[in-house]
Amino acid sequence: MPITFTILLDLLGTFAFAISGIRLASGKQIDWFGAYIIGLVTAIGGGTTRDLLLDVTPFWMLDAKYFLTTGVALIAALLFKDKLFKWGNTLFLFDTIGLGLFTIVGITKSIDAGLSIWVCIVMGTITASLGGVVRDVLLNEVPLLFRKDIYALACVAGGGVYFICIYFNLPTGITELLAALTVIALRLIAVKFHIHLPQITLIKND
Repeated sequence: MPITFTILLDLLGTFAFAISGIRLASGKQIDWFGAYIIGLVTAIGGGTTRDLLLDVTPFWMLDAKYFLTTGVALIAALLFKDKLFKWGNTLFLFDTIGLGLFTIVGITKSIDAGLSIWVCIVMGTITASLGGVVRDVLLNEVPLLFRKDIYALACVAGGGVYFICIYFNLPTGITELLAALTVIALRLIAVKFHIHLPQITLIKND
């Protein structure tokens, strides 16, 4: 199978999310195999949910490259940990990159399934965000999706940009790149300038 731009995004997103999972696992007294599993579920969790909703065989059952890519991420983390993880925001950066790339993967696969625009955007958001939720739950963290951070909304915005680009007949590669960069940029800007949704406070804490 030739390596298309979408497949490249998929592999880069898998690597980025796997690194983010492995990085978070490293502070939880987890062994190498456990870190691999955390990295793997971070990378495939959202896509698996998407495929189950689309009633198709989960993608990782049909291709071993996702397991191999996660293995490469683990080896890279072990060999280059001093360079990869010396910055405190490494987890955030890899998670943000994975978020942008996987949003596009989810959208394109949903378009191939003949779904409507709004469903494609939802599927892109699920693909990008659910793996991180599984990772955080397994590691006893409050998922980013449920915090006040701009997370899933960045995916929705990226999906909107994707279909705006399609409306103006931009080339597929440029469309996917602009949409992914939109997700990444919005996430970076939101964190940089502390932009977030208000927390819900229906009940007063004593």
